[in-house]
Amino acid sequence: METLRTPDDRFVDLPDFGFEPHYAEIDDLEGGTLRVHYLDEGPADAAPVLLMHGEPSWCYLYRHMIPILTGAGHRVIAPDLVGFGRSDKPTEVGDYTYARHVDWMSQLLFEHLDLRDITFFGQDWGGLVGLRLVAQDPDRFARVQVGNTGLPDGQRTPNEAFMAWQKFSKESPQFPIGGIVNGGCVTDLSPEVIAAYDAPFPDDSYKAGARIFPSLVPTGPDDPAVPDQVAAWDVLKTFDKPFLCTFSDQDAVTKGGERAFIGVVPGTAGQPHTTVVGGGHFLQEDEGPQLAGLLLDFIGSGSNGGGT
Repeated sequence: METLRTPDDRFVDLPDFGFEPHYAEIDDLEGGTLRVHYLDEGPADAAPVLLMHGEPSWCYLYRHMIPILTGAGHRVIAPDLVGFGRSDKPTEVGDYTYARHVDWMSQLLFEHLDLRDITFFGQDWGGLVGLRLVAQDPDRFARVQVGNTGLPDGQRTPNEAFMAWQKFSKESPQFPIGGIVNGGCVTDLSPEVIAAYDAPFPDDSYKAGARIFPSLVPTGPDDPAVPDQVAAWDVLKTFDKPFLCTFSDQDAVTKGGERAFIGVVPGTAGQPHTTVVGGGHFLQEDEGPQLAGLLLDFIGSGSNGGGT
């Protein structure tokens, strides 16, 4: 597998991002290795809060939430998916599959870090990958919170906004990562922040993973990921640990997505599901402190859940 590694100098002096990088070597599943990046902040002996990003962002997305969570005494783990951030970037779109993304993150989080008693938050592909990990080893998780994500099993056609995004990602001559993130926010990001989202991608050769990700979402029953999705849903339908939905009010792609979980996943019962007002697709950018506060409240409500 041919890979690229973004030069370290691309990550110097990014706004509000003074976090120490951490790396792990994992199996690329083709006989080689990949270097994967993650943040590990807060007390090492505290139960971990796992924050997973989606497309086409990276762990920079959580920079405003991490200090709030660590300030409350929590350990925060925020990985970069393979192909994003400071993680290695396979150069061919065919190197990326949904199953591989799950396997790569399983190697990092379960085998290398051996995380347990996890509070998980995932958005966009962070949810698609993270929920598969929850289903793979539910005993490692204490509670789950999701926003602006899903676990599609190919039985429903996605809405027009998603299909347009999928088409754009495959066909557009230009794929401006920072501009795409900015377009998914209600607030206008500064040029410096937009540049920070562009930082992992010096040129188009680094963007194979970002380009193909939308096409890996199962949109029909014949998608190769469907059997694994169905199996994951079978587990989630028995998952009775606290499960909270915090979707935003201004995301055309995932609006109403909480209905796939509430009443289906047993752990959603009695939880204070919340609409994050003022949030676009990237609600961590628009309403990061509010979202961090919801996470803290969720953890503080007790491991057996239940808000009012």
